[in-house]
Amino acid sequence: MANDVKVKAFPIMLDKERTICYDLNAFVALEGKFGSLQETVNALNVKSIGVLRTFLWAGLLHEDETLTEKDVGKLLTVQNMVEFSETLLTAVSESLPTAKN
Repeated sequence: MANDVKVKAFPIMLDKERTICYDLNAFVALEGKFGSLQETVNALNVKSIGVLRTFLWAGLLHEDETLTEKDVGKLLTVQNMVEFSETLLTAVSESLPTAKN
């Protein structure tokens, strides 16, 4: 049976228009970097440029699995930091499940 679930993608202009997508593979990559899903979520509270770069890297892997974090860092500047961090946080928060009452 085919899985027709579509993960939401968020457009962002970097070196070219790209999309950030947090599918299961992105969260597995993040879990590998931070140790667990809970630590991955906690990392967003650190307010670190390195953490933002890691999250953006994971969100771009669906387009190009060969990207490294350093490759992604070359796409970022202080001038586009506000845009990419806002888009990234929206993409992550909309990709995480919501708690049920």
